[in-house]
Amino acid sequence: MTIGQPFPQNVAFDLPDGKKSKILIVDDHPINIQVLYQAFSADYDVCMAISGKQALDVSHSQHPDLILLDVEMPDMNGFEVCEKLKASADTWDIPIIFVTAHIDEETETRCFNEGAVDFISKPINRNTVRARVKTHLLLKSQSDLLRQLVYLDGLTKVHNRRYFDERLEIEWKLANRNQTPLSLIMIDVDFFKKYNDLYGHQAGDNCLQQVAKIISDTLKRPTDLVARYGGEEFVCLLPDTLLTGAMSIAEAIRVRILAQNIPHVGSTIYPFVSISLGVCCKEAPSVGMAATFLHQADTQLYLAKDKGRNQTSGRSYQLG
Repeated sequence: MTIGQPFPQNVAFDLPDGKKSKILIVDDHPINIQVLYQAFSADYDVCMAISGKQALDVSHSQHPDLILLDVEMPDMNGFEVCEKLKASADTWDIPIIFVTAHIDEETETRCFNEGAVDFISKPINRNTVRARVKTHLLLKSQSDLLRQLVYLDGLTKVHNRRYFDERLEIEWKLANRNQTPLSLIMIDVDFFKKYNDLYGHQAGDNCLQQVAKIISDTLKRPTDLVARYGGEEFVCLLPDTLLTGAMSIAEAIRVRILAQNIPHVGSTIYPFVSISLGVCCKEAPSVGMAATFLHQADTQLYLAKDKGRNQTSGRSYQLG
C-alpha cells in the first residue's frame, strides 16, 4: 500500500498465521490508517474502515478482537459508532480504543463514558499505541477464556442455560427498542431416556454432541444463539427473524437430524434419533415479559410432542 493512492474501502489483510488477533482501524484519513497499519501489520491481522457505517459492517462481519476508533468522522462520529457496537449482542464485548486529536478532559471523559477501554491522542506515539493494544488484547483473551468457562456447556460445547437466560433478556429489550422481531426455538430429543437405557450414557453423550453440532451448523448468522437448555433440551434464539423464517430453520434442523440416521430402536415413531421443536415469534414491540415468551415456545414444544413428535409446532407471541 502506497501513501497517496486511492484507499480501498473495507479491506482485510489475511496474514499467514490464522491465530493472530484481529484489529480494526477506523479513520476517515488514509494517512492515519497507514501509520497504524504499519505499526500493527507484522504482528496482527489488520482490517480497516474509513467511515462509521463501514466500521459497523466490518465489526459484524469480521468480529475484530479490538477496534482503534477515530472520534471525528463525517457520516457518523466515533461516539455514535461506539454506542451502536455496545448495543449489539455480537459486538458489545469488543474493546474500543478511541484515537483522536482532541486531548481535552471533556473528550477523554466522554470516551470512557461511552464504553471505551482506553484513549490515545494524536499524533500517535507508535510505542505507546502498541503497548496499549497489547495490554487490552491480553485482557480480552483472559476475559474470553473466563466467559467460556462460565458460559459454555462442557459436554456439547454450545452455550449453557446461564448464558441463554442472560441473552434472552438482552435480545428481548433490543427487539422492543428497535421494533424488530425475535424468534425462539425449543428443541427436545425424542425418547432420549430410552436411548440412554438402550445404548448407554456414553452413546447418549455422543448423540447430544451430534445434535448440538447440527443445530449450530444450521444457524448461519453470528447473532443467532444455540444453547443447551438442560438434559436433552436445546434452545435457539434468533434475533430479527419472523415466524416463517424461524419455522423454516426449525424444519431444517429437524430434517438434518433425521438425515444422520443415528439408530434408535427404542423410539416408537422412527428407527432413528428424531427431535420435536416448538417455535414462538415476537413480531412487534410488546409489553409482555421474556419469561412469558419462553413459556409460549415451550408450550409449542409440548404440542409437537403431543401430536406425535418428530415435528415442529409454532405460533406468534400473544399476551394473556
